[in-house]
Amino acid sequence: MKNRLRELRGELGWSQQALADHLDVSRQTVNALETGKYDPSLPLAFKIGRLFELKIEEIFDDEPEA
Repeated sequence: MKNRLRELRGELGWSQQALADHLDVSRQTVNALETGKYDPSLPLAFKIGRLFELKIEEIFDDEPEA
């Protein structure tokens, strides 16, 4: 699943570890999310949305790549 996590994290000047700390997950989880190797659980997706004050759909794109 494509997402904007790296972009959003960069806008705040946060490291992967800083984002992980805000989400109560490991840095490895943030890396896996950003690289598309891991799709977040629904509760984690909502937590990410609240953190960035965006709708889930504004962060995650479930459309298949062309």
